[in-house]
Amino acid sequence: MRRPALLAACCLLLAAPPAFATTMGGGSTSPYAHRQDSVVPPKSWDKTEIRLVVAHGLMAHSVAAFRANDVLNQGELATLVAALTQQPADTPADPSAAVTVTQLDARLVKALQLSDAASTVLSGARAAGLSVPSRFGTETMARMLGLRTNHPAKDDDLELLPNDPVTRAETAYSVAKILRFGGWEQQYAEDAAATFVLPTLSTWQKRVLNTAVKFVGFPYVWGGTSEKPEAPFGVQARGGFDCSGFVWRVYKLQTYSGGAALNATIKGRTTYQMSGEVPRAKRIAYAKLAPGDLLFFGPKGPKSKPSSIGHTGIYLGAGWMIHSSGQGVAVVPLTGWYRQSFAWGRRPLAEAGLIQGQ
Repeated sequence: MRRPALLAACCLLLAAPPAFATTMGGGSTSPYAHRQDSVVPPKSWDKTEIRLVVAHGLMAHSVAAFRANDVLNQGELATLVAALTQQPADTPADPSAAVTVTQLDARLVKALQLSDAASTVLSGARAAGLSVPSRFGTETMARMLGLRTNHPAKDDDLELLPNDPVTRAETAYSVAKILRFGGWEQQYAEDAAATFVLPTLSTWQKRVLNTAVKFVGFPYVWGGTSEKPEAPFGVQARGGFDCSGFVWRVYKLQTYSGGAALNATIKGRTTYQMSGEVPRAKRIAYAKLAPGDLLFFGPKGPKSKPSSIGHTGIYLGAGWMIHSSGQGVAVVPLTGWYRQSFAWGRRPLAEAGLIQGQ
């Protein structure tokens, strides 16, 4: 299906997680204002994106007038979307109200004509019995399209939670990503969404996956294991997870009634440890995966060694997983790099005796 062009020809690596997505094993009050106690000097990380956005006549007349550190408001968002879509601007009830990360993603997904795809993903999760947040569909689409930047670990204090006000700098990154689209990204996301039909889930699979899906849209934070403020490596973050930290939060830190054995199954915090705790005979092949299984990825696929496993996620079923990588906590299909690098799975629910199986 061909879509009307946006203001400019609207690539990103959808298949492979960025190198920083590996686990720890291997005039504004916005978070971008000057940070007296930062571990790095204040700097502008967004200059390239701002220049591109301004060059297309969006958000400001000049780079100098851009106000990168200010929070985006609803009036500015309405004007931006109108320019991108070449449609009349909506009139917000309160133009001065702040725009959250979730609201920005939802509006951009709608502007890209992917609202139906987002609804398909949302309804698919709910049809499987999962209690997903309302942002689940639009965040899945936004993350699949790469509409988020991952700040370096030393700048994890810049990472925003789904309901945090979004800055104009972060907005510029998302808009610049759209302006660089090569013409296939929207169709890719739409086609992928059509495959999101989850299998019937057991009671325990639902319990574990309900914990996982509520974090969709949270940022990637190096060493992060919590949705609450923490400073895993000395940098104060609002909350977020690295890949193994996300698994740790879902399986180790969450309290499940009658699930003490489940909390005890995973002992090591890193991907190397988690992947190596299951004997070779108990490794789950791709064709045998079940919802709730842990997924491990390595450079040699099934021939990888635990010491080389660099990424992990949780299987949702039907060829989809939820994980934390450069796009934060996101739902993605197991295609491209993920399929090629899949090493083996692990079934903590069976290890804990809560379901039958390997």
